[in-house]
Amino acid sequence: MSEMKTKPTRASVKKFIAAVENETRRRDCQTVVKIMQEITGEPPVMWGPSIIGFGTYHYRYESGREGDFLITGLSPRKQNLVLYIMPGFSKYEELLSKLGKHKTGKSCLYINKLEDIHLPTLKRLIKQSITMMRKKYTTK
Repeated sequence: MSEMKTKPTRASVKKFIAAVENETRRRDCQTVVKIMQEITGEPPVMWGPSIIGFGTYHYRYESGREGDFLITGLSPRKQNLVLYIMPGFSKYEELLSKLGKHKTGKSCLYINKLEDIHLPTLKRLIKQSITMMRKKYTTK
């Protein structure tokens, strides 16, 4: 089986954030890091070259493939700030309807800037997703 490419590194989260060129994205990233750290009780860790992750969970597929991945995280990309909501969004329709301007992928929440969204709703979404992950998986 192939080894997971996205895994924790020793790279500096502070240096990574400081290198984000877009000032708004950099500030938003700092804000979300504080929120995720407060909610998870975990320090931020670089996963690969561009994802800041918090906590881990252990997964095992029916195929036998298994590994560890971040329980939540974010990545400041050029187009938007990406938040990783690992259980996906099927159980969060009500919260998403109150969140504000955003897009979603399977487990990715795309936000252009934090001023476009309702921050207390974002905090609830992150908290509920972490609670769900901790109930469903063995977490570290």
